[in-house]
Amino acid sequence: MVLMYGRRRVGKTVLLRQWAEQSALRHVYWSAEKEPPALQRRKFFAACFGENAPYTRFETWADCFAAVAKALGQERTIVIIDELPYAAEADSGFLSALQHAWDHLFKPLPLILVLCGSHVNVMEQLMNRQNPLYGRFRRQWHLQPLPFCALREFGEGWSADERVAIYATVGGIPAYLEWLDPALSFSDNLRDVLLDSGSLFIAEPEFLLYDEVREPRNYLATLKAIGSGAHTLADIQRETMLAKPHLTSYLARLQELYMVERRVPATVRPQHRHRSRRGRYHLSDAYFRFYFRFIAPRAADIAYRPERVLPTIRQQLRAFIDVSAWEELSRQWVDWAADAKLLDWFPESIGSFWDRSVQVDVVAVSWTDKRLLLGESKWQPQAVSRKVVHELVEKKTPKLLRSIDKAEQWQVQHACFGRGGFTDAAQQYARQNQVELVDLHRLDRELGSLC
Repeated sequence: MVLMYGRRRVGKTVLLRQWAEQSALRHVYWSAEKEPPALQRRKFFAACFGENAPYTRFETWADCFAAVAKALGQERTIVIIDELPYAAEADSGFLSALQHAWDHLFKPLPLILVLCGSHVNVMEQLMNRQNPLYGRFRRQWHLQPLPFCALREFGEGWSADERVAIYATVGGIPAYLEWLDPALSFSDNLRDVLLDSGSLFIAEPEFLLYDEVREPRNYLATLKAIGSGAHTLADIQRETMLAKPHLTSYLARLQELYMVERRVPATVRPQHRHRSRRGRYHLSDAYFRFYFRFIAPRAADIAYRPERVLPTIRQQLRAFIDVSAWEELSRQWVDWAADAKLLDWFPESIGSFWDRSVQVDVVAVSWTDKRLLLGESKWQPQAVSRKVVHELVEKKTPKLLRSIDKAEQWQVQHACFGRGGFTDAAQQYARQNQVELVDLHRLDRELGSLC
């Protein structure tokens, strides 16, 4: 028994069906829908029996599973049950019946049973001790979006700059990447695809939310507040005008759905993170960040005359890419550098740092080795100046060190990430102070090795 889950559009169904087809084994695919359980049972049996399945009505899932086990016989088979939460929601006895069928009917057969679903919280509960299926999974995967390097496969003509912009806009979600036109530049995709009033992109965030929660209004208000730049609990409360206890519960639910994440400075030790008062809330998904930053506040204009919105988005896009994708890719590079032995230590935490006196874009920490890597990230077409590198080393570093474990002695390394490269003066200062300089083409090449 195998479990696979992940957010919608991440490619679970395509991955599983291609794997099954390439296995050369007999395989069965059935996707549950929002239907009465009796109809679900009939369709599942028909999928397992094949084209000549007799019309059969099963009163319980136990009866259905018994008939399916008999129909499968001793031929090695892959059975994929997709959108499993719909079946569990329609019949409260589904999971118990499946557990009994697995223990007594399916497990003795040469069968690989794959359970798949997009409701992440429901799927994760299948691994809880209280769940009937607890302890029966041989493998479980939370399928993640594709890495940055995979964007090359979706648009061979896209430059490194364009791929970073696309990564900032839709992330690594395969369906979103397929919706884009590979023959068009990022700028043209922005105009003709993303902002088209009939585009799937326009309806997507609300569709995902409506599928997960029953009363989406307050959740939408919370997402809009975070997308507009409110990241502390107080700021979100001020924007939404929701009572704090209610807002806290909405934020908790959105975190369960992996739509929102709570970040704390990378220098906060893991055991202190949950109760840290420095937490900030951010949208987890790249397209959600883009949508609630640019599209949601201008929905009426986009539906009427989207060309009016385009200049504003283009004007603000560089700053958006800087604080979203480029900083994230810079942190990914640090992780790559550790694996590539470019660092002689392994970070226990990679993120950023902020307090009232200083903000550092890229921070990697090893509490065990007392090592730090501090980095500055700049998504500007011009070369990064000496002033930026100097400020990181001489000003930001002492301020950060004063805020953490004052009695400890930390060994600090530095890195700067610049889209447009670095001036000669910046390069000279970096050599003198052992600062690693990573421009766009280097980052693109080295992260590209991950694919």
